[in-house]
Amino acid sequence: MKECDRLVALGRRQFLRSGVATAAVVGIAASAAEHGARAATSLARVEYPAKRLANIKDLKVDQPVTIAYPDDDSAGVLLKLGRPVEGGVGRDNDIVAFSIICPHQGFALNYIAADRTLNCPGHYSRFDCEKGGQEIWGHATQNLPQFKLQIDAQGDIHAIAVDELIYGRLSNVL
Repeated sequence: MKECDRLVALGRRQFLRSGVATAAVVGIAASAAEHGARAATSLARVEYPAKRLANIKDLKVDQPVTIAYPDDDSAGVLLKLGRPVEGGVGRDNDIVAFSIICPHQGFALNYIAADRTLNCPGHYSRFDCEKGGQEIWGHATQNLPQFKLQIDAQGDIHAIAVDELIYGRLSNVL
């Protein structure tokens, strides 16, 4: 009998009782605790070269502007929400940008102005644009990636970073 066949035959419960699993979990936990102490001081955000998205004068409240960031294969949306919001920039801190690729299975999200959410037609996940893309319903297991924005003296809006992993990528590295 092959080694892997014996492992399958062993069964999950017997494996967990064996002590091998316990030793592995203890080792992983110790490593995670050590890494967590270092990671807690770093930012999850990934910085990219600045990319111009639009100008402030081109934005109207609750009228989404389609963008691509950090590259042309990453669809996003730029929004002026009309009131100060988490992560907002501009005079009124009301301009935000998000990936519109659902973090659950990659469906394209739709903006609903009535409740200022981005909604997935695939499995109905919903993300709150006023709360940094926080998931408020559905199957997604992470919040929506939000783009960090800066505005220059001419009113041009530039994206410079992403705060979550974009769906379909192993990392946010270009």
